[in-house]
Amino acid sequence: MTDSLAEWLSIRAEIAWPSWQGAGQAAEAPARDGFRNFFTATRGGRDSEGTARVLTALDSAFADAEQGRPLTFALMAKWQRTVLGHDLVGFRTMPAFAKGGRERYGLAADTRQRFEHCLSESAQPDLPLPSRAARTYLDILFFHPFEDGNARAAMLTLAFVLAREGVLLDQVHPLQTTRWADDAEGAADLAVLLGLLLTGAKRRPSHARLS
Repeated sequence: MTDSLAEWLSIRAEIAWPSWQGAGQAAEAPARDGFRNFFTATRGGRDSEGTARVLTALDSAFADAEQGRPLTFALMAKWQRTVLGHDLVGFRTMPAFAKGGRERYGLAADTRQRFEHCLSESAQPDLPLPSRAARTYLDILFFHPFEDGNARAAMLTLAFVLAREGVLLDQVHPLQTTRWADDAEGAADLAVLLGLLLTGAKRRPSHARLS
């Protein structure tokens, strides 16, 4: 079976990431926190305890972003312990599967090291924020670092990468679609979508507190 992580890594450096001048820190915060609304809307009705945990992890991610912390697996694991309600959360020790088994993510001796390097590139200064954020989000999906909860980890990390640069989204639901490891055009399109959502959030500011 094809190693989808290897496919992602083979195209990752070749993706034609779009340039973007319209995304930046808004003068005012949006009226609502799109990530909080996303987690509440998609999980709240079927898993109230899990929703409470992921919202607590989101608060932690925002606090870490405000302090300007570097993105590392250890930082993500701290959030994931809260998300899963587990005391110990480590990097997966076996190949992982997703999409009903249609994607397989391999594991090699240097997989975690390569993952850490990719996370460090979330702060790459010569790539626009929407492209960096999209790439990091996809890194989480296709490295699939945790045994459980990787989709939530990807969303939390996306929120962190944006918030670290003073950017908040008021809409997140448009991001909820299937992503494939060998889809370079889809990765670039995700960056375009993020840029549009960031620009929209800037145009809809409010003095209201996030809720």
